Amino acid sequence: MIIPKTAEEIELIRESALIVSKTLGMLAAEIKPGVDCLYLDRLAETFIRDHGAEPGFLGMYGFPNTLNMSPNAQVVHGIPSKEPLKDGDIISVDCGALKNGFYGDHAYTFEVGEVAEETKKLLRVTKESLYIGIREFRLGNRVGDVGYAIQKYCESHGYGVVRELVGHGLGKKLHEGPEMPNYGKRGRGKKFVEGLVVAIEPMINMGTRRIKQLRDGWTILTADGQPSAHFEHNVAIINGKPELLSTFQYIYDALGIETDEEDEFRQIKIN
Repeated sequence: MIIPKTAEEIELIRESALIVSKTLGMLAAEIKPGVDCLYLDRLAETFIRDHGAEPGFLGMYGFPNTLNMSPNAQVVHGIPSKEPLKDGDIISVDCGALKNGFYGDHAYTFEVGEVAEETKKLLRVTKESLYIGIREFRLGNRVGDVGYAIQKYCESHGYGVVRELVGHGLGKKLHEGPEMPNYGKRGRGKKFVEGLVVAIEPMINMGTRRIKQLRDGWTILTADGQPSAHFEHNVAIINGKPELLSTFQYIYDALGIETDEEDEFRQIKIN
């Protein structure tokens, strides 16, 4: 079921989303070779609580940690461990926050040290596909329009688009309708309405689109052991157009990256 949000509710979701954005920005400065994911997980929990929110994932469906941390061939839902990150790794960090009864939830795949050029390309294309999908998230379009745009772009680069895991609506529940697959056909699926808020999150594999799950019941891996990338934004339809509620700007500030990639999707300045 689609649950449109009022302007006031959208601002509450934005507040939670920006706590996640700031958490990811804080972590960006800490992610480096030799650091272990449990340490990063503790930092994130403390940071979220210090900002007046609760970790959105901790205890959700029984998940044991604040962050989903998925390195290399892990696609999503990785459980943080004490194993240190290594030079050349990539790691998807997916984070949620709950404040004032509304969730924020988004993700970024970080480079650890010096990463292979073919892996850098996977990350670049996956993030580009996120914005390509967001452009299709507008009044009157349908779920299939977003999925088709993401799928077409990523498959044109020879990558596998995961089918079993999808984006979703966002609000008082972490997972609301509609489901937002990263594949599809134009003109198919639920029609978008004013006030709809979703999490769009391409999960793209360097090789096969097929996946498998570890015995821990959480961690999803690529079936062929090749790397996977994951980027996620929270987006609302406001005045018929997509507007970002989350931002990667805090990450870019921490890493010294200059980009205008979010400008077309933002009506207010992020402080």
